[in-house]
Amino acid sequence: MIGSRLVDAEVWFVTGSQSMYGPETLEQVAAQSQEIATLLDRSAEMPVRVRWQPTVVSAEAIAAVVADANRDPHCIGIIAWMHTFSPAKMWIRGLRALQRPLLHLHTQHNVELPWSTIDMDFMNLNQAAHGDREFGYIQSRLSVPRKTVAGHVSDPQARRRIGHWARAALGFAEIRTMNVARFGDNMRSVAVTEGDKVEAEAHFGVSVNTFAVNDLAESVSRVGEDSIDKLIREYRDRYDVAEELLPGGARHTALRDGARIEAGLRRFLEQHEFQAFTTNFEDLGPLKQLPGLAVQRLMADGYGFAGEGDWKTAVMLRTVKVMADGLPGGTSFMEDYTYDLTPGQERVLGAHMLEVCPSITESRPSLEVHPLSIGNRDDPVRLRFTASPGDATILGISDMGPRFRLVANTVRVVEPTATLPRLPVACAVWEPLPSWSVSTESWLAAGAPHHTVLTTALGIEPFEDFAVMTGTELLVIDGETTVGSFARELRWNNAYHHLAAGL
Repeated sequence: MIGSRLVDAEVWFVTGSQSMYGPETLEQVAAQSQEIATLLDRSAEMPVRVRWQPTVVSAEAIAAVVADANRDPHCIGIIAWMHTFSPAKMWIRGLRALQRPLLHLHTQHNVELPWSTIDMDFMNLNQAAHGDREFGYIQSRLSVPRKTVAGHVSDPQARRRIGHWARAALGFAEIRTMNVARFGDNMRSVAVTEGDKVEAEAHFGVSVNTFAVNDLAESVSRVGEDSIDKLIREYRDRYDVAEELLPGGARHTALRDGARIEAGLRRFLEQHEFQAFTTNFEDLGPLKQLPGLAVQRLMADGYGFAGEGDWKTAVMLRTVKVMADGLPGGTSFMEDYTYDLTPGQERVLGAHMLEVCPSITESRPSLEVHPLSIGNRDDPVRLRFTASPGDATILGISDMGPRFRLVANTVRVVEPTATLPRLPVACAVWEPLPSWSVSTESWLAAGAPHHTVLTTALGIEPFEDFAVMTGTELLVIDGETTVGSFARELRWNNAYHHLAAGL
């Protein structure tokens, strides 16, 4: 499901030069830039195809390739390399018109210099050392958002950084055309889950619209028994289903009701081409259960989701799912629920009422039914598991009024200190960096939300790239953070964004 819209995504590899070098040198430039593009295209670090473009040697050629990239729905970004010297005034018109993310690759064809044979022909051909400086100047002069990577493409670290940028470009392409269904409104009286949907569409491109829960209930009511039977067979293959939920069991009807909700919800989302959605336990209409199992399985298939009408987190969950597609690990809707404040072993227990994605566990989930004290509906079915240990990133988004703010915290997901036999929901336990107190004080100072996205597939760098592409504020809490440094960064950011908004 994740790759269905971006399966043919590609980044274009554009090499700059100029006509004064003559056809022989330009043929060498073309051949060598094709080699670089091919190395990238075949590397495991690249999540999309790298498509080489003919060398550009004039302002007209640059403007034309940029116009083609802007129009091509498969092109999600441009990698630019100045193999020789490409006078930067030629790039002004193209850079002004560029609507795709840009990566400036500072590299060269050779790794080592052939010291004994270097002549002026070699020097004229291999001029990236100052050709890229010319290009860097004009990008800075025009305030062009971009990522700069310096390194040979044979270096895995350079390829990883380019791959991070490509994944961020996938997220940028996704959010620009994303459609979100909001079943019901926001949870009453809650502030942080609210937000400006008009500004979100203007800033990110995402379209968020509300539907009555009765629209969903109608889709659910039209689900046939054969579809429910098929889903139940799938549940039995993939999960450890509680005996009482199996055919003939005392609570089998609850499982059928959950399966009916899944089939109807999935049909609604597919028919209307939504990539993310929200629900609200205060507005369930005729639904017999709060959707739990259905939401978990849809998230596992790549849909964005957040509870209580929190469309911003649903948007970010879908975006991160797309960015992380194909990587080991998983991504889930999450909420900091409660703490273990044992000195020196402080941990966070994260969960939600029901809706945690099974992609974050390597274990086989159990499918169970338990009471839910809110929502005033039948006991809902849900998958129960604990997240697998590993490094992770927690991402939150807040509407600060003048702008959106992203906050990311690096954490370590760990095994629970003890078993949780009576906890009836899926959960994750983590140790935030640099410490629980510094992380939490910084998170609160930033006004970051309680609903988040937890991903064990991506580190911080792709989110830094995504923030540059979208022009969004990003604050990072990691192993180097102090409360004082974070407070200073908040003040600097506030001053910058207030000034930038007035320019």
